[in-house]
Parts: sequence; C-alpha cells; structure tokens
Amino acid sequence: MIKVNNAIDVLEKALSENSSSRLVLATSFSVEDQTILHLLLQQTRKFRWFFLDTGRHYQETYDTLVRTREKYGIQPEIYLPDSTALSEMLNQKGPNSFYNNIENRKECCEIRKVAPLRKVLSTSDGWICGLRQTQALTRTNVEPFEWDGLFNLRKYNPLWNWNENEVWDYVAENSIPVNSLQRKGYRSIGCAPCTRAVKDDEDLRSGRWWWENPDQKECGLHKRGEK
Repeated sequence: MIKVNNAIDVLEKALSENSSSRLVLATSFSVEDQTILHLLLQQTRKFRWFFLDTGRHYQETYDTLVRTREKYGIQPEIYLPDSTALSEMLNQKGPNSFYNNIENRKECCEIRKVAPLRKVLSTSDGWICGLRQTQALTRTNVEPFEWDGLFNLRKYNPLWNWNENEVWDYVAENSIPVNSLQRKGYRSIGCAPCTRAVKDDEDLRSGRWWWENPDQKECGLHKRGEK
C-alpha cells in the first residue's frame, strides 16, 4: 500500500505541474504501463496517452491495445514512423539490418521509435513513464522525478521503486488487461524481431536485443539528461 501511495504522489505531482494538454503517458502496453494507466485513471481522465506503433509489434500487443480501450473507454494517440525515412532504410539495408551491428539497430530504433517520440514530446511538458530501478542494468538509478535533457521536459516515474512481483500483484488485484505474452516468459516486450522469452533466473530485459551487451540495451527513448 505504501508504494501505491508513493506512485499516486508522483502522479498527483505530474498533474499539478502540467496542463492536461501537455501531460503525456507513454505506453507499450507492458504491465508497468498498464498499472500506471489504471492508477492515473483513478485520479483523472484529463491527460494524453500515446503508443508508438513501430510496424513490427506482436499481434498480442495490438490485442492488448484493443482490450484496454474497451475496458477504459479511451483511445491512445498512435504515432507511426516517417514513411520516407523507413522506406529509405529498408531499401538500402533490408528489413533485418538491426541484427548486423549496433549502429544499424540504433538507426532502426531512431526511425521507428525515437523520431516519432520526439514528435509527441515536442507538444509536451511532462512525460509519465513505467521505468523501474530493477528492470535493467541501465535503469538502476531511476528516480521518481527526473529532468530529461534529451527531450527537454520533466519525466515522472511513479513505479521507480516497485519490483516485478509488486506490479503483477497490483495487476491481479485490479483485473488489469495485460499482454498475454508476458505470462509466457516475455517479461519485457518490444518489436517482435528484437524480443524473446527469458527464463526466470535471467534479467528481465535480457530478452531485448539479446545479441548485445547489457549496458547497451536501450533504444534511445530513455537517455536521461542532467537534472
């Protein structure tokens, strides 16, 4: 209960510091993002909610979008990659160039995720995220309130100190829709070609870009700048 109250405190601060038209909740339909959506809807329906459709998500992710929309009666803003940039990359390097080297992988993430994110965040002052300290090596220093120097806005992480079991307990207690793949070992889900199931004793995000070193496993969405 204490951590639920802590999360609500973070969300209330986000609501108090930002107008409803300039506060956005990012979602990949992960258990974290679904938890935050449920918590936030207990406070207000006046916020923006967005999804980056990379074009390579699992069908189960889209199914979760539909079930979430039906349960809560809200529709996320959906952002797509720039068709020209995507076409040029595919024609020059093919559909799976991201497996070849980290530069290609980051290029793909830039086109499919970071550039669309930059578009939505340019219309925002506050960004609510599902980051947790125990998610990955790259996230151990996540704090509830951060300044994102890359996108020049305030970032709010209401679940920063929750562990994975606590998130799942909250999901179960509140009958929150979740991606069915997450019950099949897919503990962190992104694009289908870059995600695999992991074992219980593996790091939560070890199934993301599994061919890369752990300290490189970010797509560019969460490069934290100076506070």
